[in-house]
Formats: sequence, C-alpha cells, structure tokens
Amino acid sequence: MSKTISGFSKLSKSEKIDWIVKTYFSDDTNAKQILTQYWNADEKLQQLHDEFIENTITNYYLPLGVAPNFIINGNTYTIPMAIEESSVVAAASKAAKFWMDRGGFKTEVISTKKIGQVHFKFYGNQKHLEAYFTFIKPQLLEEASPITSNMEKRGGGILDIELRDKTSDIEGYYQLHTSFETLDAMGANFINSCLEQFAKTFKTKALYFDGFSSEERHIDIIMSILSNYVPECLVKAEVSCPVEALAENSKISGEAFAKKFTEAVKIAEVEPFRAVTHNKGIMNGIDAVVLATGNDFRAVEAGVHAYASRGGSYSSLSHAEVKDGIFKFWLEIPLALGTVGGLTGLHPLVKLALEMLGKPTAKELMQIVAVAGLAQNFAALRSLTTTGIQEGHMKMHLMNILNQFEANDSEKQNLVEYFKTETVTHSAVVSALEKLRS
Repeated sequence: MSKTISGFSKLSKSEKIDWIVKTYFSDDTNAKQILTQYWNADEKLQQLHDEFIENTITNYYLPLGVAPNFIINGNTYTIPMAIEESSVVAAASKAAKFWMDRGGFKTEVISTKKIGQVHFKFYGNQKHLEAYFTFIKPQLLEEASPITSNMEKRGGGILDIELRDKTSDIEGYYQLHTSFETLDAMGANFINSCLEQFAKTFKTKALYFDGFSSEERHIDIIMSILSNYVPECLVKAEVSCPVEALAENSKISGEAFAKKFTEAVKIAEVEPFRAVTHNKGIMNGIDAVVLATGNDFRAVEAGVHAYASRGGSYSSLSHAEVKDGIFKFWLEIPLALGTVGGLTGLHPLVKLALEMLGKPTAKELMQIVAVAGLAQNFAALRSLTTTGIQEGHMKMHLMNILNQFEANDSEKQNLVEYFKTETVTHSAVVSALEKLRS
C-alpha cells in the first residue's frame, strides 16, 4: 500500500485512523485499539482536544503531578508539573521541603519587555532611510492603534520602535526592532498582528515619501515576527541560609556541602559540556510547570538557551556563592509567559493548574516557574555532590523497569521492598525479577 496520500486533512477522524493503521501497522486491529483507548468518553471534551491541532487521531497523555511545600516570598504553593521523567517531581518536592525551614525562595521580576521585528531590505541611501523612519514612526503607531487599543487600556502596548542597521551582516538588511508590554498575555498573536501592520504601513507609505529617489521607494519586506529571545523579560529566584544550616545529617557538614556545591556550579559556568546537562536539569522543572499551565515550552526553551549563550559561550543559568558565612544560590532567566489567552482558557487541566496556583498574573507565574527550575537544579546538584545522581533517580526509575517487564502487584511489592537496601540498575532489577519468578 502506498504511504503517500492526497486530501488527508479532509478525511474524518475515523478515516484518518483507518488509513494510518492499514498503511503502517502489521496488526491494524491492535494499533486501532491503542489509538482509540485514549479517547475521552466525554464527546464534548474530546472534540475540544481534537480541535487544538490538525489531523488529530488520539490524545497523548503525560502525567500531571504536584510538588507541595514551596514557600515563595512568604506564600505557600503546591506547584503542578506535567512531565514523564522519573524523579523530577520528587526532587522538586524534596528541595521545597529542604528550603521550607530555611527561609523559602525569594523572587523578583526584573523586567517584562518582549520583542518583535520587521525584517526588510533597503539598498538606497541610509540617511534617506533614517529620515523616512523618523517621518513614518508616528504613523506606524497610529495605524496599529485598532490592534493596540484594548491592550493599552489595560496598561500594555507598544513600548518603542527602533530602526536597526544590520547591513554589516547582510547587504541591505535592516529591522524595525519593536518592544512590547503584553501584561498577562504571552502576546504572540498581538505582537505579530502589530508587526504585520507596521510592515504594511512602512512599505506602502514609502512609495510616496519625498525624501526617497524613485528607486528607493520600493522596500522589500522579508518577514514580520516576534522573537522568542526575550533577554529583557527577566525573573530572578534565589535561596540563602547560613552555611551551617545546610547540614541535614552527620554525613557531610554544611561547610563541606557548600564548598562542593559552589564548585559544581563554577564548573557549569565554564564548561559547556557540563553546562548543557546542568541547564537541562533546570529546564526539567521549568518545562513541567510551563506545560502544566498551558504555555509554550518550546519558546521558553529556545529563549533560555540563547540567554545562556549571551556571553559568547554556553554557560550555567544558575550561580552560587558563600560570602560572610551565608550560602546563596540563584538564577536569573528570561520567561515570556501568559495566564490569559491560548490554552489557558480552553484546557480544563490548565484552568485547574492555574487555580491551584491562586490564579496568578503573568509576573507571578514567572516567579513560580523560576523557582521550580531553581529547586530542580538544587536537588540535582545536591545529589551529584553527595550521594551521586543514580541512587535517587534509579529508585524512582524502578517502577518503570518493573512495568516494562509486566510485573504484577505482588512482584512489585516484593522488589520495591528488596531494592530499599540494594543498588537499582536495569540488570539488577531484571535479575531479581527472574529470580522471584523462578
């Protein structure tokens, strides 16, 4: 059977599934059963999910867990996290509990500026272009006013428009570099609509600008699009306590822990191979909350990793120091988030997640998300510099291995108890399970 098809999008959902299972699966009955078992029995809810994207054939589930006991600026939160990776929620919860008795997390939003750009080509006299920009700038704002009026009523809108010369990089390349305040909306649609209006006005009015020669009046608009790099949409999260308060048991002193911990962070600051994994751990916490609250984790990931490279090489997003006997651990990251619009008003679980967090503003959500990232990083570094990462992670991964080999409830109970005092590895679990079954 051919694996190409025309008019696929026009098929019904059932017809799409029939073609998929007959074309790609040897056991089409089993494949169809797997796809349909994830449908929601509530037809209205299923239709809602079907309409989120195109060519929907089923739902793809991720666990939604919670990490309690987060103290942020004196307020207590239970943070929702949507993620499939073992130990992430447990690690965040453990870090939250650790800092609960040591002052909790402190956060602040540094800035909330977002960026969009109109990219265009102009091959004439640069001074003429600068004169045209000065002339047209008020009209750019005026002709975008139908788009911006509602946002402006709430205190947001367009902050500024700059003409940027990029001709040293690409011949004839310029930008209308625009900054925005979008308040509680992530703002992608708002920003892109404004930019497309700018482009239309900028190109059309150039045809009649007296300061241009006839050849200069034809401006070539390449594209108009927001940027997911938001280095001025920043939030800071930190924890601190006296060094001696870091000690939880007699295995390692607070001083020894602080020394190894800060050295581990310094390595991530200078070694990109370590920094990537270090920052991935931060994003375990951040992505899980971003996804649970209906935000765009791909945009957040792209912006955060670009920010980690802003100094010319990829480096740690978090930092640590000991000064005057006080241990301090912090991160400062760009987060463009929204609590209105998009999935925030559509997905029932997103609504519940936001309600669980007290229906936060975008600024409040930025702070909560940053804390989740810092907590995850603290937990990972704490394990790495003391017991090692595998002890806790593999114990959490134990259930996945048992499920992979279809262990029954009795076998799970026996082996969970057994591995409380044994090292968990894939081969050790398989060996123990085979021994139990024999």
